[in-house]
Amino acid sequence: MNDHAADRSGRPERTDRTDRTDRLAPVLRPVRAGNGFEEALEQILQIMRLGLVAEGERLPAERELADRLRVSRVTLREVLKVLQDQGLVESRRGRYGGTFVLARPATEAGEDELRRRVAGVDVEDTLRFREVLEVGAAGLCAAHGLPEGGAGRLRAALAATHDAPLAGYRRADTLFHLTLAELSGSPSLAERYAAVRATVNDLLDCIPLLVRNLEHSQQQHTALVEAVLDGDAEGAREVMREHCCGTAALLRGFLS
Repeated sequence: MNDHAADRSGRPERTDRTDRTDRLAPVLRPVRAGNGFEEALEQILQIMRLGLVAEGERLPAERELADRLRVSRVTLREVLKVLQDQGLVESRRGRYGGTFVLARPATEAGEDELRRRVAGVDVEDTLRFREVLEVGAAGLCAAHGLPEGGAGRLRAALAATHDAPLAGYRRADTLFHLTLAELSGSPSLAERYAAVRATVNDLLDCIPLLVRNLEHSQQQHTALVEAVLDGDAEGAREVMREHCCGTAALLRGFLS
């Protein structure tokens, strides 16, 4: 497998396989026996909803996906065919080919789908569970220290949020929080956070991006990273709690 992708103009773009593997780790995991097709489909949809593989980017190669999900190539191809039939991905041939995530047009039908998806969400439960996981992850990272290379990964994820254009901010923000969850050292926490974050992203897609709020979030992100790297567990937990409460207040305000 090569490590090249193609951007939307078709030009090859170099990607870092290790970075991609780290990003996908909280979501892609071996499926349970008996529901291989359904669980593989769920996980690939989740990495797309989280923006871990963005519009125009290539999914990992079939061999890598099959190995990480522990499904056969036949099952994986059935999953990819469903995604292609739904207009979510397309298959491209050639040296820089593969399966690429398609942009979803901003149509009224798409908005209706989003409304249906969030209609059954218990917003309060989702926000409280998110806070528990995020505050816990921040405290664990600060109290126990980060694994080798963890500080660099966290700083890089923070820098990406600062550098992100407005349209790409939520994806960068998601990757930052997923990185923190993964660095907590608890795979179970990271897995559950990835699931709840997908729901949070659905809710966030229902409200506008507010520059003032993003600026405040960036200040909190920076303070959080400083607390984690300083080993200040209580400080990290408090910053994260305030951060989660700010997002919750916005969502309640727009969605109530």
